[in-house]
Amino acid sequence: MLVTRIIGVCPSCNTPSAFGNVMVVRDHVLRGCKSCHYSQHIPLPDLSKKIIYLDQFFFSAAFREKDERFVAAAALIKKATANQLLLAPYSSIHEDETHQWRGFSGQTKDDLMKFIKATSRGHDFEPAYRIEREQVLDAFQSFINSGPSGLQLNQRTALRSDINKWEDYFRIEVGSYRGDIELIRQLKSQSVVDLVRDAFPSWRRSEATFDEHVQLEMRDAAKFYIKFYLEYMARIVAGDYNAMFDSPIVSMIVQDMMDILPRELDADAKILSVKDFFASEHFSNVPHEWISARMFAALRDQIKNGAYSNPDEAIRRLSGFFQDVKHISMYAPYVDAIVVDQPMAAILNDGRLDISGRYGTDIFSLNNWGDLMDWLQSLIDSMTVEHIGALAIAYP
Repeated sequence: MLVTRIIGVCPSCNTPSAFGNVMVVRDHVLRGCKSCHYSQHIPLPDLSKKIIYLDQFFFSAAFREKDERFVAAAALIKKATANQLLLAPYSSIHEDETHQWRGFSGQTKDDLMKFIKATSRGHDFEPAYRIEREQVLDAFQSFINSGPSGLQLNQRTALRSDINKWEDYFRIEVGSYRGDIELIRQLKSQSVVDLVRDAFPSWRRSEATFDEHVQLEMRDAAKFYIKFYLEYMARIVAGDYNAMFDSPIVSMIVQDMMDILPRELDADAKILSVKDFFASEHFSNVPHEWISARMFAALRDQIKNGAYSNPDEAIRRLSGFFQDVKHISMYAPYVDAIVVDQPMAAILNDGRLDISGRYGTDIFSLNNWGDLMDWLQSLIDSMTVEHIGALAIAYP
């Protein structure tokens, strides 16, 4: 038997320095002897870990160790995760952002990614496209069944791993596909330039209200779903079967919706049902659409009120805006807290979003850093005597 943590003499064969922890198995510790077959199962108390999403700017600042605020917060996060109180999962967006760093060696980027994964303790979020698909299909299923328009969130949609298990001593690292980093970097940069140079001037002149902006964002989102699907089908009809492999993933969501509908409906009736869904409250309440539409509407209001008047400064400050919208809208509903930079905090603190009230997610930034530190410390201070004792048993 492989004993990974020696604790002393075997109580069965009395062999010294042979008995100890073999592994931690979700809710118990397996102990055994490396000299005989004796073993013990020691139960561990139930866990209820909090989940925090850390924006890329947090990891970058903490990794560089130049700002004591981030270093101190990272230390508390490390302590809380080690004590089985907190998880800080990483996502594909973290990987995309890390490998877009300019001016840093490949080794430095790899080291940052290792730091991010170590902080996550092996837990990762589902890819954004999977969450998007599941949210939309769940809402569509409720729509065609005349069910409620408010989606009941299931944390397993975003985190498939068992988050409330006691961690073993080892974890398996799985590689990932990074894609064309230079292309991703160029598209990211160009999207922000287009936003500032092309959209901001018209936003400043707009007389539309916040709610009208939200409706506009929702209509545009619906158009994109239909557009990508029709382009996909046009390629298939034309005999271009590569469409099944290289079309945008979002184009398949409408196809999945069509497949949910009764077989006896013809294609025209099915697409009409899909369009009715995209005009419904069910679609408006899909979490990632609800959040992202209001984030863009809040930014529009800021622009109308004179914010980001210097285009070059706007491009610099909003360099990660689209990525921020994506990860916040996808992951915020499933976590207890999220840490973002100050420009994004200004948007999220708009009372018309109220992510905290709607989803129970605390928003932290440098504007309320003390609250973040208090929140983290409160997790550590809340440990019971039973929990502290279990830590000593599981991780001697």
